Amino acid sequence: MSRISFFLVAATLVAAAAFSAPVRARPVGAQPVGAQPARAPCVLAVARCQQWIDLGHGGARSKVYSSYSLDRPDPRIRRALIMVHGTLRNADHYFATANAAAFLAVAHGDTLVIAPDFASASGDCKDLLAPHEVSWSCGGNSWRSGGPAASDPGLTSFDFMDAILKRLADRKRFPNLQVIVVAGHSAGGQFVNRYEMANQVHETLGVPVRYVVANPSSYAWPDAVRPMPTGDAGPSAAREAWSSEIPHTDYVFGPFDAAKAPGFDLWPYGLENRADGAAAKLTADQLRHNLASRPTTYLLGQVDVLPLGGFDGSPNAMAQGPTRRARGEAFVKHIEETLAAKPTVMIVPECGHNDRCIFTTDAVLPVIFPPEAASDGKR
Repeated sequence: MSRISFFLVAATLVAAAAFSAPVRARPVGAQPVGAQPARAPCVLAVARCQQWIDLGHGGARSKVYSSYSLDRPDPRIRRALIMVHGTLRNADHYFATANAAAFLAVAHGDTLVIAPDFASASGDCKDLLAPHEVSWSCGGNSWRSGGPAASDPGLTSFDFMDAILKRLADRKRFPNLQVIVVAGHSAGGQFVNRYEMANQVHETLGVPVRYVVANPSSYAWPDAVRPMPTGDAGPSAAREAWSSEIPHTDYVFGPFDAAKAPGFDLWPYGLENRADGAAAKLTADQLRHNLASRPTTYLLGQVDVLPLGGFDGSPNAMAQGPTRRARGEAFVKHIEETLAAKPTVMIVPECGHNDRCIFTTDAVLPVIFPPEAASDGKR
């Protein structure tokens, strides 16, 4: 059976076991948020699996999909997986992906799965929002980099994630929670890369937080150097990288010619000009410290070497390397060498730019569902 066929069978079994209602893509924001089932996990992207997160700013709120209630005490929950969607803001799709992974990991019994929805009614985005629901930025880098909301400049997209983490860390609700994993793919991976660096709640929660950055098109580089177009960063070598499941390390770094991309080191591609948003509240040294010290796993698709799936081909992104895989490998090597960071990097076999392939691969399941937090101590 192929990987795609197995995934579809697994997802179907999970859905059938929990509910008989049909799946509806992206429920309209104006619909009332329903109650959660008392015991069975809520695994479908429908209104009854949605809950509100109060952002504490004049009644402002945003939705998440959640497999269990975020309000009722639940001593069963030992892990939480927060899965951030990509540039299409398709939280329903990523909720399904995360639940399929939980099914394969046999993790639903003690894991709370959450998919935040960065809904937007600004610009070209036409989401129907409920009263007081925040409208985040429609396109560009703002929502994925801690920028202000389109409807409320006093709120940032990182405030939304902060509020989710604080809700989970409430011991009155989840007294046995042992770990929170914040994961994202593509634009969601960009969000997690910047959030890891810029959030100020990591050390305050009383619950360990881990970060999983999968296949982003760009990273927030800690300094003004970039990989030179030689070795594994050469265009030809980068295209042929798919033939190996081992991370490449033949990267050399040096000053970048700003004439080729004047904005190459501006936030969110680098640390300069953090004029507003969450990252502006920290110094560059604080961002570097967080990047080096917080536990992070970088997931790179073995065959994510083509300019597909919303690939960022801007000069600022191309300064980081010719492919997503090369950009990730180079970034990891650079922070290891310059910041003494100790991240984990995994090349996910046979996967391209596909979140379902990445997160349902056997080797990745223990990363997003840490086995030491399991009820029985094993998975």
